[in-house]
Amino acid sequence: MSAAMFPRPGNRDADTGLVSGGGLDTLELVSRLRVSDVSTTTLEALRITADRLCSQYPYLAPGQLAVEGHAWLRRIGSLLDRRLTLAQHREVLSLAGTVSLLVGCVEYDMGRRQEAKATRRAALSLGQEAGDVDVVGWAYEMAAWFAITQGDYRGVVAAAEAGERAAPGRSVTVQLAAQRAKAWARIGDRREMEKALDHGRAILETLPYPEDVDHHFVVDPAKFDFYAMDCYRLAGENDRAVVYADEVIRSSTDLDGTLRKPMRIAEAEITLAVVAARQGDVERAVALGRRAISGERKSLPSLLMVSGELSRVLSADYSDVSTSADFLEELRALGTGSVDL
Repeated sequence: MSAAMFPRPGNRDADTGLVSGGGLDTLELVSRLRVSDVSTTTLEALRITADRLCSQYPYLAPGQLAVEGHAWLRRIGSLLDRRLTLAQHREVLSLAGTVSLLVGCVEYDMGRRQEAKATRRAALSLGQEAGDVDVVGWAYEMAAWFAITQGDYRGVVAAAEAGERAAPGRSVTVQLAAQRAKAWARIGDRREMEKALDHGRAILETLPYPEDVDHHFVVDPAKFDFYAMDCYRLAGENDRAVVYADEVIRSSTDLDGTLRKPMRIAEAEITLAVVAARQGDVERAVALGRRAISGERKSLPSLLMVSGELSRVLSADYSDVSTSADFLEELRALGTGSVDL
């Protein structure tokens, strides 16, 4: 906003206190700030659309979701060329930040690492400009996710701590704690892992149950079970890992058998496969592992990370078993075929 928009010194009206005589008076200036070419109905429709896209993340084909996300980003961005109130301007930036987060997640799922990193940074900037702590927090959560799938466990802890400082006591804080727990589990620090899990559970208990548990940027008890499953598998607690894996599969499947959250189910199947391999049941381990990697909707970096654990168990103990050797080759092909990883 330029200085020319502010009133120059002039006469002050004794009754209203408004300055006049050489520029816009205060009332006119404030009125202009409240004028908009965009209706609240339009913004509400965009918010509903953004929520719909975020709720389709668990199962919609990533290519389709990326195309839709980019198209809606262009539509949302076009509003910035129109006359908006200050509140509407912040709302548009917040919407753009939310959809950018989603697009970045999908790009990373497809193995487009560099694109995803750039999109995440854009989302962070939009969230900061809009003053939307949730967008900022989830941008840090994405950084933690990127780091853990690339083996940068200290980077996970740093990103999670930065995110919690930016968005304390929010839904995203629960997931930040869970990412931190996963990192400590991979480092091998059981005490810090449990502390992070306890911290996440404590925050989760203070939050209301979400209206839409399918929304990607919402954490509910079932999603936290998914992270706990990963931690206890890594900690070698087979029984607890199986209990969590079974619950993840149950809560991610509709009563008619439809897989509502196939990516969670795939990682739960890998967990069950790892436990089966540890217990000497190679046939079951391979069957579960093969089913996990065959799904259409997958997050390649996350799936490669957890299937790598299964690969290590099979390679160490059953590399001479033909069933295991064949599956290990499939896992190598999955990694080789990934894009930009």
